[in-house]
Amino acid sequence: QVQLVESGGGLVQPGGSLRLSCAASGITFDEYAIGWFRQAPGKGRERVSCIAGRDSYYLPPVKGRFTISRDDAKNIVHLEMHSLKPEDTAVYYCVARRGRLCYFHSHEFPTWGQGTQVTVSS
Repeated sequence: QVQLVESGGGLVQPGGSLRLSCAASGITFDEYAIGWFRQAPGKGRERVSCIAGRDSYYLPPVKGRFTISRDDAKNIVHLEMHSLKPEDTAVYYCVARRGRLCYFHSHEFPTWGQGTQVTVSS
């Protein structure tokens, strides 16, 4: 049974930092593309970042502020988020898809975590 568990969300002031983590079980981790989607109130889901093998991808508004990394030995992916802005406020979901391609659309990822809330506010 594939399971993704996110952690690390919370409340932070604008300009602050958070690190999200996604721990996976039930999969051969290095065979999977792992990504982060977010959904803000009243908006659709958008792909924030994704990593597959050595390739990583970022949503343009977060590029340079967020960094995704993976530790295949520990079955975990981190999303380091810096210079956070109020518009980064959303529920962040870890997603997984077998293969080495980072698809753009949420429906391409069959496995989702429960989500973790990130709130950027003063």
